[in-house]
Amino acid sequence: MSTLPDRQPISPSASTDAGRFKFRRLLPLAAIAAIAATIIALGWQRELSLENLIRHRATIDAFTAAHGLAAIAAFIALYIAVVALSIPGAVFLTIAGGILFGTIITGLAVIVGATAGATIIFLITKSALGEFLVRRAGAVVGKIADGFRADAFSYLLFLRLVPIFPFWLVNLVPAICGVRLPTFVTATALGIIPGTFAFAFFGAGLDSAIAAQEAAYKACLAAGNADCHLAFDLKAAATPQLITALAALGIVALVPIVIKRVRTARASNASQPR
Repeated sequence: MSTLPDRQPISPSASTDAGRFKFRRLLPLAAIAAIAATIIALGWQRELSLENLIRHRATIDAFTAAHGLAAIAAFIALYIAVVALSIPGAVFLTIAGGILFGTIITGLAVIVGATAGATIIFLITKSALGEFLVRRAGAVVGKIADGFRADAFSYLLFLRLVPIFPFWLVNLVPAICGVRLPTFVTATALGIIPGTFAFAFFGAGLDSAIAAQEAAYKACLAAGNADCHLAFDLKAAATPQLITALAALGIVALVPIVIKRVRTARASNASQPR
């Protein structure tokens, strides 16, 4: 007959050490939040704009022509930083990448950068908080977290496919709910593929349209005007047709969950005495 190991009494010093350890685990997450808040407060995220891309286009093109792999690596590194810090601008980077590198290279680079950045903040959040918040929130939230974890891949795939959910939020919630790392990485990498290539394709097509306005824009800058702008709204990339298509893919991702629920319900009804 097996016996459970005796529980050792917890000394005050051990309790204090555990508290300090938990506090130290929060430091990376606090550092990420502080860096992101500083960048947003200083407005540095506004540097990610079509105007700045046009201003430095010649320099970027020259660097890309001379150092193609380094340019792509720098793009991936920038994408990782933007996603890991949860800074607005990832969609613009995808479109800008399409302008600079074309659809295929940008799509592959974004999948690597976005997945890596999301994984970094996922691991930091999971290490800092784990399921602590869920346990403190009560039985209802805990039950929701258990349900999310049971079908994590399908839920995550749905959340990644449908772009109405903030990317940063979808990085944090699975970490708090205790989703496994392989599930998170796989669902993220697969789920962002359709939207990534759609926005990269939009950027590749936008290049010729920008060229048509580039001369007028540079002339405006040369005249010393401070209100020079390109007449493009990047939100136009998220067309109703694209949103509908991605939502349809998201619904398909939920099909396994529906099937599982139906089978469970049938098995439960069959096991009940009549």
